[in-house]
Amino acid sequence: MTTDIDLWATDDLTADNSPRPPSRPCDLEAEQVLVATAVMQPAIVDELGTEGFDPADITTDWLRWAWWAVEELRTEFRDGELKHLAVHRKLEAWHADGRMTVRVPSIESLMELCNQAHFGAASWYARRVAKKAIAARVVALGYDAILKGSSPAFNEDIDVATIQADLDGAVRPVDEEHLAPIGELIDGSIERATTPPTNDDRIPTGFIDLDSLFCGGWAPGQLVVVGARPAMGKSTVALDFARAAAIRYGIPTLFESLEMGKDELSDRTLSAEARIPLHHLKQGAATDEDMLRAARRVASIAAAPLWINDGALLSLPTLRARIRNLVRTKGLRLVIVDYLQLMQAPRAENRQQAVAEISRNLKLIAKDFGITVIVLCQLNRGPEQRTEKKPMVSDLRESGAIEQDADIVILLHRDDAYEKESPRAGEADLIVGKHRGGPTATITTAFQGHYSRFIDMAQT
Repeated sequence: MTTDIDLWATDDLTADNSPRPPSRPCDLEAEQVLVATAVMQPAIVDELGTEGFDPADITTDWLRWAWWAVEELRTEFRDGELKHLAVHRKLEAWHADGRMTVRVPSIESLMELCNQAHFGAASWYARRVAKKAIAARVVALGYDAILKGSSPAFNEDIDVATIQADLDGAVRPVDEEHLAPIGELIDGSIERATTPPTNDDRIPTGFIDLDSLFCGGWAPGQLVVVGARPAMGKSTVALDFARAAAIRYGIPTLFESLEMGKDELSDRTLSAEARIPLHHLKQGAATDEDMLRAARRVASIAAAPLWINDGALLSLPTLRARIRNLVRTKGLRLVIVDYLQLMQAPRAENRQQAVAEISRNLKLIAKDFGITVIVLCQLNRGPEQRTEKKPMVSDLRESGAIEQDADIVILLHRDDAYEKESPRAGEADLIVGKHRGGPTATITTAFQGHYSRFIDMAQT
């Protein structure tokens, strides 16, 4: 029988039989040229700083300290001064007071280093150093993954999620934050105030009033929560959002269904798109007229970039991996999860913390991949205990973190679900109870349950 240890050659193991750490990738030539250029031309320290270069990526200790010495001395150098002498004095001072623990290079070593300066190419060498630093972080993460996977205490929920999150952060973001005086920004604010925004990055919801409320539709990076009591039509309205994005506008969409099967969702899609009564499909009793309408719509449905997954077990690491692949290969922009309480919860002290962890990670997925994530959510029994029966944001079940993490909260309500003879029978309210950065409102739609869809009632 092959054991875990048999996978590794004896020379590759440490004394405690764990895999030996790999050597760290580095580009010593680029580091030397870069630091030499900084010593001879200290202004590049400021220039590279604005480009996101991190001196911590320099692997050779004394070269890194020399760079920091130039950072501190760059405003103090005098014209005609031998800069390597000033750097040497600074390094000796740091070593004497215990700040710098590595050996101070000799003056001769610094003179020899300065001969490698390459003026005008500092940015190119900085990119070489940064590239090796990314490679080093990936190698370190790989080794850490090996240790986690080899450990008897391996936890698939915690360890896989940690590894994936660390890998996503292996490439440090560059130029994401800029320091700018308000005087340079205010002109842009004035221009935006008088120029109607474009909706190029928005995903239409399929409902005119919702699109108007959300300035064109769902935005990248948003977490949208759709909450309702059971049997209100959460899955139906979620499929409406998916159909509008994928079939009507060709926007790549993923529908994660933890409740309905793929065949049922396909039937509901056909019913809604071709106006075929759902019970005709379920009973295999479609009429000639039904099939004629189906023939008109089937090509556009089949061509739509809509992927449906009905796996009963969905964990955060699995979802993140699937989204990463579809973003890279298909340009995925919209993800719908039906529904939050059925997702596999990470280990936590209690259910509330577990749900909060799911909610927070769904928001991070939306931000990290620049997509919209819509998650359906069960409400508690609060609406049924009120006379009016209308839901409120505080009814979100099991965790207040859901409301906190969401950019938009939509609560679905139908009067006729409680009172069959209601004067509003056939109507449904999409109650926008939270809209970060925008107004809230109640949007009235028509519920056509026999076609498994909600339709617009917007006034034109």
